[in-house]
Amino acid sequence: MLFGINTLYIWMGVIIICVAVEAFTLDLCAIWFAVGGVAALIAASLSLEISAQLTIFVLFSAALLALVRPFCRKFLKTKNEPTNADRIIGEIAVVTEQIDNVHETGAVKIMGSIWTARSEDDSVIPEGTTVKVVAIRGVKAVVQKVG
Repeated sequence: MLFGINTLYIWMGVIIICVAVEAFTLDLCAIWFAVGGVAALIAASLSLEISAQLTIFVLFSAALLALVRPFCRKFLKTKNEPTNADRIIGEIAVVTEQIDNVHETGAVKIMGSIWTARSEDDSVIPEGTTVKVVAIRGVKAVVQKVG
């Protein structure tokens, strides 16, 4: 008993909360605490003292987090799929509207499409200048002058 509550219920609550957190985050972090909760639940069902239950919970959770999580993440690693927007990075474009970060103006034509643009170094880039796309921030192409 902890604060008048049967520790079996406490460990079941810990397990349910950890599984719910893992279901929402999918980060392979909370699931190890749920397994630690199962080990502590078993210890509670064997009528071990609360200090032993807490020790088992901490040891199981920490060991699984440290040893098993990296192994699992290696096999469950999701790769970032490039989007259509990513293919313009590194491409050459022509400024169709003067780029001025202070006034938040600027556009470039690249691969037949017009993109709003910002300069990488906050310099003003006049219309007609050839630039290179170095990044994408949100829906804006970040460019630098070529040559």
